[in-house]
Amino acid sequence: MMHLSKSRRYVCLALALAATLPLLQGCFGIALVGATTGALAVSDRRSIGAQTDDQAIELKASARLSPSLKKVSHLNFTSYNRRVLLTGEVPNETVKAQVAEEVSRIENVQGIYNELIIAGNSSLASRSSDSYVTSKVKARFIDAEAFSANHVKVVTEAGTVFLLGIVNQREADAAIRVARFTSGVQKVVNVLKVESDAEIRRIENTLANSATSNK
Repeated sequence: MMHLSKSRRYVCLALALAATLPLLQGCFGIALVGATTGALAVSDRRSIGAQTDDQAIELKASARLSPSLKKVSHLNFTSYNRRVLLTGEVPNETVKAQVAEEVSRIENVQGIYNELIIAGNSSLASRSSDSYVTSKVKARFIDAEAFSANHVKVVTEAGTVFLLGIVNQREADAAIRVARFTSGVQKVVNVLKVESDAEIRRIENTLANSATSNK
């Protein structure tokens, strides 16, 4: 069996901790978010503007919905490159549509992936299991060495893994394959944005030039 190097084990641990952040409370969780975000933002293919917008969109989405709606639903908002993935459980189709409509009105939102399901709210044990699955998928991305794990965001809900990111076709195929054969994964939903190799190079060159000019 292949063993991870010490540096790669540290990265895996950081990713695993990041996956369980929704379960953490207080200043420790906030500090860890900041540290992890700072470490990973360097190789993110989103512009700094898009990353900032994504963070703002997620906060606004949570704040926008009424307490009564939140009480009967379990909602997760994941914004990536200004497109929002909705996951969790809602009581009926009316609420599902209402949530999507409210989020779509938030400034800078450019698209919605509505993956909410009609069901009772998931248990804490189920959500903890999903966080563990996410950490395993991320660790296997690193171990596979087929692409940078920072380029694919993983969200798990009820055993279903959603993949988001800006990738080329080779990276998309590798990410889907690795996720699909990770224990605990029941289904993989591909919401990756696939670009040509030339476009990926252009994006990375633009980001590299921007980072250099800001030094």
